[in-house]
Order: sequence, then C-alpha cells, then structure tokens
Amino acid sequence: MALSATTGASAGAALSKAHAAQGQRPNIVILVADDWGFSDLGAFGGEIATPHLDALAQRGVRFSNFHTAASCSPTRSMLLTGVESHRAGIGNLRESTPRAHLSSPAYQGSLTQRVVTVSSLLKDDGYRTYITGKWNVGSEPSNLPPQRGFDRSIVQGDTGSDNWDPSQRYLPHNDKVYWYEDGHSAVMPKKFYSSEYFVDRMIGYLDQDQASAKPFMAYVGFQANHVPVQAPAEFIAKYKGRYDQGWTALRQARRDRAVALGLVPANIAMVTLPTTRNWDAQDSPTQRYEARRMEVYAAMAEAMDYQVGRLVAHLKATGQYDHTVFVFLSDNGAEGSDYTMAQPWLMTQYSQNIDRLGGPGAYSIQGPSWASASSSPMNGFKFFAGEGGIRVPMFISGAGVNSTHPIYTGLTHVTDIAPTLLEMAGISPAPGQYKGKPVEAMAGHSLRAALQGDSAPLRRTDEILGYELSGNSALFKGALKLVKNLPPLGDGQWRLFDVMSDPGETRELQVQMPTEFAAMQNDYQVWADAHGVLPVPDDYNPVRQVAINMVLDYWLPTYGLWLTAGTVLFFAGIALWRRRRSQRRSKV
Repeated sequence: MALSATTGASAGAALSKAHAAQGQRPNIVILVADDWGFSDLGAFGGEIATPHLDALAQRGVRFSNFHTAASCSPTRSMLLTGVESHRAGIGNLRESTPRAHLSSPAYQGSLTQRVVTVSSLLKDDGYRTYITGKWNVGSEPSNLPPQRGFDRSIVQGDTGSDNWDPSQRYLPHNDKVYWYEDGHSAVMPKKFYSSEYFVDRMIGYLDQDQASAKPFMAYVGFQANHVPVQAPAEFIAKYKGRYDQGWTALRQARRDRAVALGLVPANIAMVTLPTTRNWDAQDSPTQRYEARRMEVYAAMAEAMDYQVGRLVAHLKATGQYDHTVFVFLSDNGAEGSDYTMAQPWLMTQYSQNIDRLGGPGAYSIQGPSWASASSSPMNGFKFFAGEGGIRVPMFISGAGVNSTHPIYTGLTHVTDIAPTLLEMAGISPAPGQYKGKPVEAMAGHSLRAALQGDSAPLRRTDEILGYELSGNSALFKGALKLVKNLPPLGDGQWRLFDVMSDPGETRELQVQMPTEFAAMQNDYQVWADAHGVLPVPDDYNPVRQVAINMVLDYWLPTYGLWLTAGTVLFFAGIALWRRRRSQRRSKV
C-alpha cells in the first residue's frame, strides 16, 4: 500500500497556481468516518496513530461540542442538506424503523424531494462534485448521487458491507450489496480494501478533470470503522499487546489526554455503563480475544488515516492543497452492539477465529465495552442519545480557516456544516426555495465566525436544539441537556444535565432545577410535534425490530412463508445450541 506517483502532478500544479491567482473559491473535501467514538482520533485524545488527520486538525479548528444523530443515515441526511433528519425524511435508520412509522413522511428512510443537497447548490454555482463510498440516504433513482448534485459517483447504497469483498453482506438485510456508479448498477472488483478503493476512485475523478478551472467538492464516505471491523495485516501487527490492560484503563487514559488537550473540562467525571464488563473478571483467553478485537479496530482506523494521507499527498502534488478546505467528522459514536442475534447467520458466512480477525472472510466487532472506551469520556455509544452516541470528533481546516483559536467549545451540530460550506463558497441560497419550488429551509448555523477565531456561542441561550432516534431523545438549551434513553443504557425517564461543565452526564439536575426541567420537557414536545416525531411502541426494541423488518421486507417476499419459517427455525436452533453449550461450559 505504498504511495504512488501522481499522474500529471506538474501540469496540475501549474494550473492550480493560475486558478488561485484568479481568486478561485476554495475546494471542499469532506471526510466521513463511520462509527468513530469521540476520542478515537489522536487529535481528540486517542492513542491510535492518525497522523494525517491530526495534521489537518492542527491546521484548523476542532469542535469539541459537536453533535450528530446516533446512527448513519439520519446524520448523512443532515450533513448533505442542513435540514433536521425527520424533516429530511430519515428520522430513523430504515432497518430499525417500527412498522407503524413507515407511513409517516418523517420516517420514509430516504431523502424527501422537499430537501436540496449542498452538492446540488455547489454544482449549480460552478463546482465540480464527486462522491465515493457510503451513501445510505436512499437508493431510489430520484435519490442516487446524480440526482442529488454529484457529477461523478461510486457509492454503496446500504448501511455497510464487507471491507475486503464488495459483494459480501454484513447482515442479510437484502439479497445483495447494492453499489452504484453514476446512478447505475456498478461493476465492482472481486476483491478490494474499502478505504483504499474509495480514495483511489476519488483521486481518479480529480485526475480526469484536472484541467478544469472549476473548484471541486469531494466527499469520501469511508466504511471504517463499521462492522465487520477489518484491516490489513501490517496495520494490525503494529497494535499487538497495545490493549492488554483492558477497556477501563483505556477509557481513563483517553479521558486524561482529552483533558490535557483542552477538549473537555479538567474535572470531568465519567459513568461506568451497565454494558461494560469488569476486565479483571475475564479469564485470560477472553482478555486476549477482546484485546485482539481492539487491535483490529485501531488498525482499521489507522489504515483509513493512511488513505487520507494519500489523498492529501495528491492534493499537494497537484497544487490544490493550499486552497482546499477540509471537513472531518464521524457519522455517530462508537458501535456498542454485541451482534448476538446475528450469530447464527454469521456462523454460516464468516470466521470469528482470533487468528483470522481483521482479515478476509473474518468478522470482528468492537463490542459495548470497547465502545465505551472509544467514546471516552462521554456517556453511551451509537444508537443512544447520551453524549457518547451523538458527540463526535469534528474539525474544519485549510483555506479560509484561522487556527489561532484551535478549539471551539460552543454547541454545534451536523446541520451547521452545509450552511458553513455554502458561505465559504460565496453562495447564498434563497431560504425555503429552490428553482422556484418550496423546500425545507436549512436548520443549521454557519460556523464561519468560529473558523475566524470567534469563541462566542453560536446559538442563543434560549434557542432549542431537539433530537430523536428510536425513542432515545434529547433537547439542548444553552448549557443544559434534557435526555431520555431506553434500555439497556437508560430507563425511559428524562434526565437533566449541564453538558458544558459535565459532558460525562454524571450529575443529574432535575431536583435542583425543577422549573427548567419541566420547561424543557414542554420545549421538547413542541419540537417533536413540529418535526413529525412519533413515539415508539411500548414493546419496541431496535435490535428485535431489525430482525422483524429483515423477515418482512426481504426474507418473506423473497423466499415465501414456509422457507422463511424453516430458515428462522434453523437459525433459532443454532442459537439455542450455542447458548446451551455456553451454559454447560460455564458450569465446568
């Protein structure tokens, strides 16, 4: 995976200097990581080697109080449109949406025609626009990248897939993995490594149009570190033994580094999640297996960073680097699911042998205990409304960014990115209108002032910012956060925290602040009604809902009643056998 020479670099550099002299607007590179926790990035306190991303971060502004949705497609809808996810049509991940919600416009699972993407606005105003990697905001013809403002595209329409074999599903949601190139079914290589492939294709698009005087937008949607967690062997080897002290020690070490970097308050406290096991109580084989999982996870992140380095090197070689603005973010917090329900199917598809983890044909996850460390020092992880699920690493750097105040601590949100990029490109769209038709207005604020060194709060102290996903809900108002999480990380009851002084959500304030507690519940209900938020059924469980939707939307229509029933019974039998075998072993 050595760096290769860039074709036409000298010619590209000469053209770039000429364009810069003409006052070219900034190029835009958006780098979206998948399922990275708050402190996975080195510049946010992590021990994983991410030198290329760290170098970019140190040239810009890190946003230490930046929020997304707690799962992929709602976040991506807001990133692309600047519109809150329910209003954009993606109030939940399609796979976990309750059946009763499917008729609602807020939960259709793909972008509504009432939103316009930032790529469309940039393209209309003279930008070249490219996307490679994960799409996941709708695979209907009207929602594929060419109809959403992208000139060139190679994308995966699903939530994820294998990183070595592009045809291998990570769960049996559909009959296959759906890839699209420029809006048509794509012919994929038999083997690849996803992070490398996505960067290769992006560099190819840039090279093909290097003679153009137009600025570009390049969006790379990485699969790292979505399950299955996989990485090249040379990266895995670098982390051997690194995580032998366990997740509790790692969580504390990351908390200390985040404090030292000035990203969180010095006195930040942390909770221990109910899903985090006692490391010292695990036997040696379990500790070795779990440590290996985290070694692979770290390697996958570093391998992605290496590919980012290749893209940066290409931009430098072609003279584009100095007038390019970079945006990096994770789509949500670390993945804390244990994938127990998927085990019967995974047994027929993948190896989970410790010696194969990370390689082709092997399936690894991070799991809830390591996810807690990745999210350190925050509370929770992916799918939940705790800060660990929705507060993620984000930075903006490069052209037009003043790094004299490198950390911005004010409340910011993924809907802020689209208006920021448009302002940097000198584009002022008409609010609520696009080509003479009404559309949803962008909900976010431009971050331009923060990028120029202004540390003032972006939002007024009385301004509310609401959130909901799968029944896990939150409302921000000033420094306060009202939050409700369902099991296993919560009990369905509202809590109140000051997340400026207590981002670990350790000190409940509803008793001390009853007036604010009641008022913010009312604020949340007003927000929810205005955004089409629906309550989840009383017996709702997102993991079980994924299985239900999988059977009803794919297995039953594809295989019929009897074959589906037989398949479900077969897998249930395997699961029961595995459980009983595990119980027998535990008694020995």
